[in-house]
Amino acid sequence: MIDSLQQLSNAPLPFQGLVVFTFGLLVGSFANVCIYRMPQEKSVVFPGSHCTSCQTPIRLFDNIPILSYLILGGKCRHCKAGISWIYPFIELITAVLLTAGFFQFGWSWKFAIFFILGPALVIITAIDIEHRIIPNLITLPGMLFGLAGGIYLEGLWPSVIGFISGAGLFLFIGEVYYRLRGEIGMGMGDVKYIAGAGALLGWQKTFLVIFIAAFLGSIVGLVGMLDQRLNGMSQIPFGPFLAAGTLVAFFWGDELIFLYLRSMM
Repeated sequence: MIDSLQQLSNAPLPFQGLVVFTFGLLVGSFANVCIYRMPQEKSVVFPGSHCTSCQTPIRLFDNIPILSYLILGGKCRHCKAGISWIYPFIELITAVLLTAGFFQFGWSWKFAIFFILGPALVIITAIDIEHRIIPNLITLPGMLFGLAGGIYLEGLWPSVIGFISGAGLFLFIGEVYYRLRGEIGMGMGDVKYIAGAGALLGWQKTFLVIFIAAFLGSIVGLVGMLDQRLNGMSQIPFGPFLAAGTLVAFFWGDELIFLYLRSMM
């Protein structure tokens, strides 16, 4: 494995990116399985991929990311049931994210961490939009992963403080919201998510994530109210905005914090 990576690292950079992109499509295909099965608390390993309409197992040559969807015209080969465009989109966006991570970080431990983080953000976003939950199957291991990765990237105490401050702030906001409005406004999935993200990014970038998420959420809420799809009492899933904030902070967090501190001088 190590020898293969060394040989690949000596290949032309565009070819390396193509390899990462191709492998990212396969990761995206697995992300689709997670998105479909995790909310139903089903195994993401067994049984193998099958049509959700007729339950027929999908053969290997019908399970090639994006390509099989195009060849089959977005339909099951057996029952002709339509297959949502979301599936190839998830494969594509996952591949694009991982390729962007490769060009940003190269063959490094930070890219190895992002190779897990990137697809997880896609899965969290899709599930939270559809089901308004962030599954424990992601958040609980994510907290351990965040601590391990954060200690390596940021150091022990920045990671631990990020874990505590992120979770603590969200618990406080959730409690205040409940006291004021008598209903739950901050799900525990969000709390566990920000704990893991805070541990991974460190305490400074944790607040950057929250700021970006709140800013994006406010824009979406305002647009929704202007076109009357939302009102002042509407609740929108916060996970996608947290995922976006995490992505920005992981790629450019240090630079953004530096620019902010410089502007304050």
